[in-house]
Amino acid sequence: MRKCFRLIARCAAGLAGLTLMVAAPVMAVPLLTPQAVVRIAGGEHGIGFDDIGYFPSLGKVSIPAGQTGNLVLLDPASGKVAASYRVTAPAISMHGHEQGTSSATYGDGYIFASDHGQPGVVVLDARDGKRIAHVKLASGPDYVRYLQSSHELWVTEPRAQQIQVFSIKPGNKPLVSANSIIPIAGGPESLVFDRDLNRAYTNLWKDKTVVIDTTTHKPVGEWNDTCKGPRGLALDAAKGFLFVGCTEGKVAVLDVNHGGKVLATAPSGAGIDIISDNRRSQHLYVPGARSASMTIFKVSPSGALHALAVYRTAKGAHCVTDDGKGNVFVCDPHAGTLLEIKDP
Repeated sequence: MRKCFRLIARCAAGLAGLTLMVAAPVMAVPLLTPQAVVRIAGGEHGIGFDDIGYFPSLGKVSIPAGQTGNLVLLDPASGKVAASYRVTAPAISMHGHEQGTSSATYGDGYIFASDHGQPGVVVLDARDGKRIAHVKLASGPDYVRYLQSSHELWVTEPRAQQIQVFSIKPGNKPLVSANSIIPIAGGPESLVFDRDLNRAYTNLWKDKTVVIDTTTHKPVGEWNDTCKGPRGLALDAAKGFLFVGCTEGKVAVLDVNHGGKVLATAPSGAGIDIISDNRRSQHLYVPGARSASMTIFKVSPSGALHALAVYRTAKGAHCVTDDGKGNVFVCDPHAGTLLEIKDP
């Protein structure tokens, strides 16, 4: 899936043995080490982390802890676990991120978390983690996202090449009803909503980013994102920038207001999957699973990307999230931990 860069920069003394796959303009930036490690209970033999994220309404980092079957909520300021909720039964194998729970979202007072054991989504009360309902899916889940404006739950199902949409009627016990199925041939990978333009964006596994009308639930366009393997997405709606992480080792910036025009690209460590952006600081966080590194980019007003720093992470570290206040967390699936970075 991933392709290494030919141009390789080797770290100096303190980071001997670490190979960072970055282009020449990135070589001059500082090579840094995460400030702390957060251990997750049950992760001693590894956790198949995937879609870690941040819930602004709760002020917590969401850590679906894979094969442990638990959803962990982290206080980003202290880096300490605030709560751990059981989503599904623990899996026997401790490898891969298609077991247990791997994605979660928040909306209307509920947390929706994927369940790979019985393909579905578990609905939890966000106040205490009490299990309220289980939504059955047609196929195994990947990304779980909540569209607050229409009270809809969207779930990507790559094996079925579709997105399932459910309508949610909030209450003491929410009423969940099937709404529609959106076919995405050759995908879908990742999912992000553009509430200003009533759109959703997802990727195909090769070359393209797909635009979906969130009112009609119909794909309305495909954009050439210049990625051989488009993976993670992040959106700055105010600027009109859609960031696409390319697994081969680069990031593309698309202009959502002008037909997905490519504004800029920049090289980074190979094995890119999930990415995250801080709209306040205009920083973009891009980990590379194969390069065992994470690059922090500054996003200019024109959309150009300038590398500020490269952090040493770990092999397989493909997911990242931040709280918008400089607290950044990168997953280390093999160690079952999170690497904590304080972005100044």
